[in-house]
Amino acid sequence: MPYIFNKYYPLRNLVFVFGEGALIFLVINSVFIGSAGFLEYKEFFWLYMIRAMAVTLVFQVCFYYFDLYDLKVIPIFYDHILQVLQTFGFGCIILAFIYFMVPFLTITTKVFWGGLCAIGLVVFFWRFLYFKIIERRMFVQNIALIGTGQYAAEIIDEIKMKKDAGFKIRALVGEKNPDLDIGKLPVYSTITELRSLCELKKIEKIVVALDEKRGMPLHELIPYKFLGVEIVDGARCYEALTGKLPVERMHPSWMVFSDGFYVSRMKRVFKRILDLAVSVPLLVLAVPIFIISALAIKIESPGEVFYRQERVGENDIPFTLIKFRSMRADAEKDGAVWAATDDDRITRYGKIIRKLRFDELPQLVNVLKGEMSLVGPRPERPVFVNELEKKIPFYANRHLVKPGLTGWAQINYSYGASEEDALRKLEYDLYYIKNLSLGLDILCIVQTIKVVLFQKGSR
Repeated sequence: MPYIFNKYYPLRNLVFVFGEGALIFLVINSVFIGSAGFLEYKEFFWLYMIRAMAVTLVFQVCFYYFDLYDLKVIPIFYDHILQVLQTFGFGCIILAFIYFMVPFLTITTKVFWGGLCAIGLVVFFWRFLYFKIIERRMFVQNIALIGTGQYAAEIIDEIKMKKDAGFKIRALVGEKNPDLDIGKLPVYSTITELRSLCELKKIEKIVVALDEKRGMPLHELIPYKFLGVEIVDGARCYEALTGKLPVERMHPSWMVFSDGFYVSRMKRVFKRILDLAVSVPLLVLAVPIFIISALAIKIESPGEVFYRQERVGENDIPFTLIKFRSMRADAEKDGAVWAATDDDRITRYGKIIRKLRFDELPQLVNVLKGEMSLVGPRPERPVFVNELEKKIPFYANRHLVKPGLTGWAQINYSYGASEEDALRKLEYDLYYIKNLSLGLDILCIVQTIKVVLFQKGSR
């Protein structure tokens, strides 16, 4: 089964995304052939291919940024169609701008509108078909859960919540009357009772999700390996499902023996190159924002333009983080406190730059100095770190890499302002550290653009 950055993506989901792209590409090429004729199409083959690719990429990027590939919950089809039409409209605006900037990519009006209508019909049919597939949970991987406690319940809930999870639970092994909402699922008292289902290929994976590690039936699971059944522990399944690690259920031994958690010298070099390649142009482009923000902050309230604060960096080395000041100068006269929703310490202009995340832009200087990276766990203040390390297991491990301007936790979890939030964000931070790669960094940057554009998670 496909894993990307150690997160499980059902094959049917990948077929849906790439299949839709292929259909758009083929449809627009078919319209080119029908309009120009096969001989002309053949003569200018590469030009038509590039034009079709531009249309395909623009529409698929728009689908991504408008959450049309986020199908954890099946939407009402007619509402979804309306959203698709709106996205097509936005895509047309983007294409018009591209055609103005790159004239040779321009498509004639007749071909463009004919192609758009044809693409719309194909996309609507393709999505209607896919919705039926995920609604009926077709083309999924059948699994059995060993365990009927809280750990198993969390995995069951994750699968239930995500219609596109790609898993279907066929059976449980444990207490006969578990305190779980399992519907009509069969519950077996022993693992040997699963054998007939495994032999018939009705179960392809066994997930061991026991609340207590003692008494794990390792010897009883060995025969299933010879039947070709994949056997994984609950943490591995939870990681693949959610893109985070179950910190409260992990043992040090799991971290020691699992893959990942190692950042090679080559990864560090490529990560640094990416940091410089993105942060330098961003700083140049942000010069007007720096000037406007400096003036607005000075006019609105007395105090410094920049807010400097000690944070904990890589290997617990402290550094001074730089931000635009978005609160009153005396915001922490009574000591360090978590930021709150509608915090009355925030200035009017501070609310604007926090919403747009412009207050974070000066941290690009920290990135250039090598104190931070573009992507990584958010740096926390020493006073909070000391508290959280005592209360949250593995919290100190988030300082094994450079802190980031953005990160896996920031794009997957809302703004954190409590110990509970710190725990939940740590689950994502540890997942990022475990699977750190250049590709995952690029994914975080792309997703951050989406988060900023749609104002998610700001406080």
